Amino acid sequence: MKKIIISLISVLVTMTSLAQIQAKVDSSAHFTFKGIPIDGTLSEYVSKMKQSGFIHLGTEDGVAMLKGDFAAYKNCIVGVTTLKHKDLVSKIAVIFPACDTWSFLSANYFSLKEMLTEKYGEPSDCVEKFQSYSEPEDDNSKMHYVEFDNCKYYTTYRTDKGDIQLSIEHDGVTSCFVQLAYHDKINGDIIKAEAINDL
Repeated sequence: MKKIIISLISVLVTMTSLAQIQAKVDSSAHFTFKGIPIDGTLSEYVSKMKQSGFIHLGTEDGVAMLKGDFAAYKNCIVGVTTLKHKDLVSKIAVIFPACDTWSFLSANYFSLKEMLTEKYGEPSDCVEKFQSYSEPEDDNSKMHYVEFDNCKYYTTYRTDKGDIQLSIEHDGVTSCFVQLAYHDKINGDIIKAEAINDL
C-alpha cells in the first residue's frame, strides 16, 4: 500500500512539474510588456499591471486604461485591448505624454525608435513624411500637419512573437503624442480565427 501511495505522489509531483514547465514554455512564446506575457483575460492582465505599479483608470468596451511610467517616460497611458466575445488580451498600446512642439514630439519618436532598433534590429517598415507639396520648415507648420492628419510617421518591427509599431498620433488638434503598440502574434491569430469564423 505504501508503494502505491508513494508511486501516486511521485506521478502527481511529476505531472505538476511538467504542467509548470509547459506553462512557462507557453507564456514565453508570447510578447511581454513590462515583463508580463501579453496573454490571459483582461482582468488577469490588469491585476498583473497593477502589481507592477500601474494605476487602473477604468475599463470600457474591452479596453482597460492604466497609467504609469514606461521606458523612462512618466505618466504614460497604457491601453490593454481584448474583444468582448473573446476575453483574451492581444494588444497593448502606450500613449506617451502629449507634446506642444514638433521638436519635443519628434525627439520622443526618434529616441524610442533608436532604443527599439537596438533591441529588435532594423525595422521591417518605416514611413516618415509630411503629406504636402513641400517639406514644412518651421515647428508650428509641422505641428499643424500632425494635428490635421497630414503627418505619416511610423516604424514597424516584426518579430517571431508579434509586431511592434511606433507612430506619431493625434487626438484632434488638442493633443499630439507618440504611440507604441505591441501586437501578440499567438493571441492575435486566435482572435483573427474567431473573426473569420463569424464570416
